[in-house]
Amino acid sequence: MPDHEIILEMKNVSKSFPGVKALDDVSFTLKKGTVHSLLGENGAGKSTLMKCAFGLYDADEGEIILDGEHVKFSSALEGLKHGISMIHQELNPVPRRSLAENIWIGRVPAKRVLGLPFVDHKKMYDDTQKLFDDLHMTHINPRTHAMAVSASIIQLCDIARSVSYGAKIIIMDEPTSSLTATETQLLFDIIRRLTAQGVGIIYISHKIDEILQISDEVTIMRDGKNVGTWDANELTEAMIVSNMVGREMTNWFPEKDNVPGDILLEVNNFTSAYDNSFKDCSFTVRKGEIFGIGGLVGAQRTELVEAVFGDRSIKSGEVFINGKKASIKHARDAIRSGMGLVTEERRATGIFPGLPVLDNVVVASLPYYTNAMGFLKLKNMRADSEEYVEAMRIRTPSLKTLMRNLSGGNQQKVIISRWLMNKPDILILDEPTRGIDVGAKYEIYKIMLDLAKQGKAIIMISSELPELIAMSDRILVMCEGQASGILEGEDMVETKIMELASRVGGMSA
Repeated sequence: MPDHEIILEMKNVSKSFPGVKALDDVSFTLKKGTVHSLLGENGAGKSTLMKCAFGLYDADEGEIILDGEHVKFSSALEGLKHGISMIHQELNPVPRRSLAENIWIGRVPAKRVLGLPFVDHKKMYDDTQKLFDDLHMTHINPRTHAMAVSASIIQLCDIARSVSYGAKIIIMDEPTSSLTATETQLLFDIIRRLTAQGVGIIYISHKIDEILQISDEVTIMRDGKNVGTWDANELTEAMIVSNMVGREMTNWFPEKDNVPGDILLEVNNFTSAYDNSFKDCSFTVRKGEIFGIGGLVGAQRTELVEAVFGDRSIKSGEVFINGKKASIKHARDAIRSGMGLVTEERRATGIFPGLPVLDNVVVASLPYYTNAMGFLKLKNMRADSEEYVEAMRIRTPSLKTLMRNLSGGNQQKVIISRWLMNKPDILILDEPTRGIDVGAKYEIYKIMLDLAKQGKAIIMISSELPELIAMSDRILVMCEGQASGILEGEDMVETKIMELASRVGGMSA
């Protein structure tokens, strides 16, 4: 790799939170015009280190040197003013405002009319369209409300907003977590253009294939420490994993030994109440089965399972559980019927960020912990929650820790624990390992298999084809709101999944 000027240097940075040392004497260097990737398990300290660089956190110890000068930012705004921009792991748009307004929030262009300041909407939309054109994002309409687009579009707009600051350093925290393969390549093209202009990119991801494809250098962290830094072309996938988890991983997926039984859930002719959504979808899930749902982004997979759970309105359709028709009009009806749903976007629809871990774990099980007088049995709640925190290996100082202070992967484990505590017969997992490191993924796979062996029915939506194939007993593939086909056995291969994912018109008779 050619020599590059150092643009950012972090020396001996440490940061502690109540009960945990998140960073322990970590050093990190970014060179101008390069991509330096950060890897590590959830809770390894990657995001914390970058938040110290950006100004969101104040490091307890250490130095930060930007363009040869020592800096100490008291806020993220200061970091932005000094040319550091950060794309955060969790999407958090203003849903009822346009994409353009989300991009320019806090710095909207203004004009004066009769001496009074007004937002210059024309300039804002024109500037946004030019930004989208420059980034080859011409398929996105800047006037569309954020609530009306997919998570992948929000992710791309976050990237566009970061670029719009004209930053010399862009930190990307799990930037492809909601992107399709095509959109990921679009992002890589954007990154290559930015580095050619001298911008330094810090890239945080659990997707090792992406890391090896896009990086110049790679730093691996574990337990708040820097394990080492390598040129990307020196690394293999096996080397990365062993350094991340501190051990060799010979198997990516546990051996499946569940045996599906009788039909537990039957979904008949589900059609959305809204146009351009799912229509006439039917499937069955058996006891002890992991039933996968695949398809491209926009195939309406999430919308379908949320409707089954009572979170979306339908025009027609029936649900049968153990052969009996179930009336599920709301999510509470689904919960009473023995269902649980781990949603796709944990920040928007999964966690209560301002509440402690305890409350987030027990929120779906409160009836079990209410005595005859209506008071909560706090001692029982704490004891059971502790068991799940230990079993799921959730890294948290205590049950009192606020959810917002946990890493994304640990937040996901809390949500899964919430539903396990509720003892569902049917568990729906929508992208259950998104933003989860390889070690934690294996743990979640084991939990899924254990539940299946207990006779539970598991429905898993996944955009990761190896995961979908390895973990599923059967796979329903969707395309543009319709069921294209169901695969099982030797037919569960990537080529057949992608063929069905592109087949418009529903299943063949």
